[in-house]
Amino acid sequence: MHYVDQGEGRPIVFVHGNPTWSFQFRNVIKDLQGSRRCIAPDQLGFGLSDKPTSYSYRPVDQARNISAFLDSLDLHDATLVVGDWGGPVGLSWALDHPDRVSCLAITNTWMWSVRDDWYYRAFSGFMGGPFGRRLIRHRNFFAGSFLRRAYGDRAKLTPSIHRHYLAALATPDDRTGSAVYPREIIGSSDWLQSLWDRRSGLSGNKVLIAWGMSDIAFRDKELERWESLFPDRTTVRYAGCGHFVAEERPHELAEQIALLTA
Repeated sequence: MHYVDQGEGRPIVFVHGNPTWSFQFRNVIKDLQGSRRCIAPDQLGFGLSDKPTSYSYRPVDQARNISAFLDSLDLHDATLVVGDWGGPVGLSWALDHPDRVSCLAITNTWMWSVRDDWYYRAFSGFMGGPFGRRLIRHRNFFAGSFLRRAYGDRAKLTPSIHRHYLAALATPDDRTGSAVYPREIIGSSDWLQSLWDRRSGLSGNKVLIAWGMSDIAFRDKELERWESLFPDRTTVRYAGCGHFVAEERPHELAEQIALLTA
C-alpha cells in the first residue's frame, strides 16, 4: 500500500473512494501540513498501491487493510476525513478504535444498507453487472465518464488533473478494484448495516459534515441521516459542489478541518 505522510502534529487521515486515490487530497494536505500530520493511503487497486488481479476488493477486506495500516502507525487523537467508499472503509476503523479517534470530517458518503433504495439498487445492478463491469474494465468508465459527471463544476476537472486519475487505472487489470465496488453497494449490504448498527460508537467524536450539494450520488436524504446521527455536528453545505469536495473546495475544506481539530 502506497501512502502520503506529510507534516507534523495531530494526525489527520484521509480515506478515498472509487475511482480516486490520495491525489484527491493534495491541496487540502498542502494547506494543513504546516500544523498537522497528514496521512493519505491508497487503497489496494487504486493510485500507486499494488493492483493484484486475484484480490477480492470487497470493502470489508479493504477496511481490514486500512485498519492494519493505521494500526501499524500507532495513531492517537486522530481525525478521519472520509468520502465515497472511504466512508464505510475508514469509519470501520473508528468504530473499532474509539480511543484513537477524536474528530470526523464526513464528506459525501454513507454507512448503512441501501438494499431497499431503488436508486442504489438500479445503479449497483447496472454498473456492478456484466455490462457495467466491462465498461469500467475496458473503457475506464469510472475514472473517465463517471468522474467528470460527479463534479458540480466540471471545468474544475482540467485535462491535467484528469490525467492523474486516468493514469492510475491505466489497464483493464488495474481497474479490477474499481469494477468491484459498484456491485458491493448492494452486495455488501450486511456489512454496511453492521457498521450502522454500531453507530453509537462514533458519538464521542467532534464531527464536521462537509457536503457537496450538487452530488449525483449522495443527496439531501443521506445528508439528513448523518445530521440526525450527530446533533451537535457542524454542517457546511457547498452549493454547486459535486461528489468530490476535496477536489472542488479544497481550501474551504482545509479551513473547516483546521477549525474542527483546533
